[in-house]
Amino acid sequence: MRLRTPEGPGERGVHMGRPYWLWQPPFPPPWPAMVIVHGAGSGKESHADFARLCAASGWVAITYDQRGHGESEDVMSPAALGDIGRMAAFLAARDGVDPRRVCARGSSLGGYLAIHAAATEDGIAGAIAICPAGEDGLRRGLRDGSLEMRADVEALDAWLAEHDLREAAAALAPKPLILLHAQGDERVPYTWSEELHERAGATSRLLILPGGHHRSVQHDPELQATALKWLTKALRH
Repeated sequence: MRLRTPEGPGERGVHMGRPYWLWQPPFPPPWPAMVIVHGAGSGKESHADFARLCAASGWVAITYDQRGHGESEDVMSPAALGDIGRMAAFLAARDGVDPRRVCARGSSLGGYLAIHAAATEDGIAGAIAICPAGEDGLRRGLRDGSLEMRADVEALDAWLAEHDLREAAAALAPKPLILLHAQGDERVPYTWSEELHERAGATSRLLILPGGHHRSVQHDPELQATALKWLTKALRH
């Protein structure tokens, strides 16, 4: 698929401590906008493919380095959840962006945070979550050091212990949520997304893909396009 957008971002900068890349559509406004949230051990560069697809589909898109990753100078902490809302507000304030259609998309840890953000932030209209992690797995990863990030382990572990993603999925409704998960995911069982879908109710959609692994879904061009088209349509209702 040939995209009508440049390979690199049209804007690079730092917003409230978060180094970011931003893409803008080659079409007239108004535009919806997408905050793209990477997982543990990743960075803003990793999801440039989805950001380019967003721009080619008429969305403004921003990727950024989460706390404890990439060019960020701080450590991962509970404040990471608020970063999504701050990035959403940053996009909503831009000329041409429709502030009623700012969404979040995340994978793994990013999917976990995207669901929580959509459930708690009025400025986030919907979410795409890919193989979203759960509290138990994240806490295990913090304790055994398998999560590749600089983190305030004690504060983050305590925060995770107080949250339940299933409750967030239920609270997110009636905002649209699409969950994508590979059946062969070796880190997060696909049944977790099934449970989240059930909690989210009628305004959610679930796509379970045969085979694959934890990272296979997030970079599949066809699945990226399917999720974005579904969310675009859902925002019109």
